[in-house]
Amino acid sequence: MGVEMTKEDVVSELEAVSVAVSPAEKYREYLATQRLRMTREREIFVEEVFASHEHFDADQLIQRLEQRKDGKRVSRSTIYRHLKQLEEAGLIRKVARQGDRDLYEHDYGYPQHDHLICKKCEELFEFHNEKISELLEEVAREHGFRIEGHRLEAFGLCDKCCRRPNTRPNKMNLI
Repeated sequence: MGVEMTKEDVVSELEAVSVAVSPAEKYREYLATQRLRMTREREIFVEEVFASHEHFDADQLIQRLEQRKDGKRVSRSTIYRHLKQLEEAGLIRKVARQGDRDLYEHDYGYPQHDHLICKKCEELFEFHNEKISELLEEVAREHGFRIEGHRLEAFGLCDKCCRRPNTRPNKMNLI
């Protein structure tokens, strides 16, 4: 049941997928199921979260919102509360913990993918590999299990962090 992968299988650019409604509209629908309404703060928040497809933590999002030049502000407590709501709505998901912070990424509008995470520099590499998905389906069938989704996070060292330093140590430092 081994899966052989080439570098081309692992490294890929993930493109956004076509969705029926915008993230803001999907969030509005979720809020309605919770008997909540889309406030101006929530609208600004979801707009900023989906402004770029980068992994982010709460502090980075707070910083981005504080740097806005249009005067639109969202309180810190609102950001933490809305991150949880966006996660419950299926719009974002926690990817990994780096240091003492949770990282998030878009879950809505992007294809299923997995991550390689460097333990030294903490860089995340996104990839999709059909062979992994097929293997998971095969294992699930063997156990009578129906997969609704999966998340794979592999930890190790990236190519850059595995390389030997190019400089030689100073002889005085060896004493």
